[in-house]
Amino acid sequence: MQRNREPPVPEPLLSTFLTKVKEILNAATMASLPLTAKEQMMERFLIAAARGDLPQMRILLTHILSLINQTGYSGWTALMLAARNGHYNVVEALLSQSFDKLPVNSSSQTAYDIAKFWGHSHISNLLAKADNSCSGVLPELYFCRETLDRQSDKRTDKTWLEAQQSDPNTVYLLFSNVNPMVSRCELDKSSEVPNKLCRFRYDGVKDLIQKPKTKLIFLGVEKKKPPSSCSQVQEGSWEPPAWFAVGTDEDATELLKRCRENNCFFPKSTNRNLLKYSEEEAGIVAHARSVLVWHDRYSFCPTCGSGTSLEEGGHKRRCLNSECRSLKDGYNTCNPRIDPVVVMLVVHPDRNQCLLGRKKSFPVGMFSCLVGFIEPGEAIEDAVRREVEAESGVKVGLVRYICSQPWPMPSNLMIGCLAIAISTNIKVDQNEIEEARWFTRQQIAESLHRGANPALMLPPSQTIAHQLIRYWICKNANL
Repeated sequence: MQRNREPPVPEPLLSTFLTKVKEILNAATMASLPLTAKEQMMERFLIAAARGDLPQMRILLTHILSLINQTGYSGWTALMLAARNGHYNVVEALLSQSFDKLPVNSSSQTAYDIAKFWGHSHISNLLAKADNSCSGVLPELYFCRETLDRQSDKRTDKTWLEAQQSDPNTVYLLFSNVNPMVSRCELDKSSEVPNKLCRFRYDGVKDLIQKPKTKLIFLGVEKKKPPSSCSQVQEGSWEPPAWFAVGTDEDATELLKRCRENNCFFPKSTNRNLLKYSEEEAGIVAHARSVLVWHDRYSFCPTCGSGTSLEEGGHKRRCLNSECRSLKDGYNTCNPRIDPVVVMLVVHPDRNQCLLGRKKSFPVGMFSCLVGFIEPGEAIEDAVRREVEAESGVKVGLVRYICSQPWPMPSNLMIGCLAIAISTNIKVDQNEIEEARWFTRQQIAESLHRGANPALMLPPSQTIAHQLIRYWICKNANL
């Protein structure tokens, strides 16, 4: 294909570049010492990447696969060298070997930065496709995958909702203390295995949903297409299954007896446990849990204090006092509450450092983005500036919105922003955070690449803070 055709590299430039690579590799062995066999292979591997000699690289990799992530001159990897010299086929081959794209060289440049700077758009596009954060588009955030069509217009259709409740294909999720019943593979109890939601049919929960204290929440209908063999599809009567969440205060031990599997349980109410679902089910948990928490906290009318009843598929509470002002026009006191929170990665004026803070409750060595609640009558940008200065003493100028994430702990909307600092002196408010520091792109990239270490541990990948940090590393070149 035309795009795979590699632009020629001027021979004098390439020769100078390769000479420098050899010089640094030899210097790494203290100059007077001979290169070991592995060091010789590493030198040949990096030179082959710079020249675009893919056959030679493949031969070397068959002997030592660990060569693929080795670094040479000023922290340059084989991927960086290939990207610098426009070798599309080499970059493509390295990516197929799960080559790590995050490392940066001594100038804080990733392979994507290098390809973009030198005008190799076909390579920068390839690297961006392999890592969405490099293209300026964040990956789908945890809790954000909508596997159900909410069909909010159906919430006011009582006849349709009642029909769905008794449908044998309808899916029910049981919640105790706002936590869903889940199962885990008996053969693997490791924390890496995601919790799987236990699904019930109408016959298994019929008695529960008829009890006055039970909270029944309509979550939506499945988006997936029906099987082609389904007879109802051929008749034109097929409808995707509906999903409901059942919140109950029944004894958890008795609820577990309803499940036919022996490995069912209710997770404890901790933030860490809410990060242990698959991407497909995390969004469902976020939706259901946030609404159920709201019901638990707002069972009485906040306007007059009278009792309330559930309406619109569990997405509204209506005051039972017919004279209450909440029933009049202009009031909105009985819909689910969402608390907006700004999460901001503050970038140093030199664009090569970012500001991270830590709370006392964080694990040892963990630092994260600064966060704060948006106050009434306040814009997102103003909230970012106010919270950053209040927590760290750093003043912020430009604020740019990046993305958002629902956060069911209990019901927040995390609004992710990048903010450019106009001052650098740190003065921490000990009532807000324990410590704040400026970290270089090199330090951040190494933590992302090598994982947690005592010096710097970043928040989990499921958090918007982690994705903002990763976005900054990939997107903002220091060239």
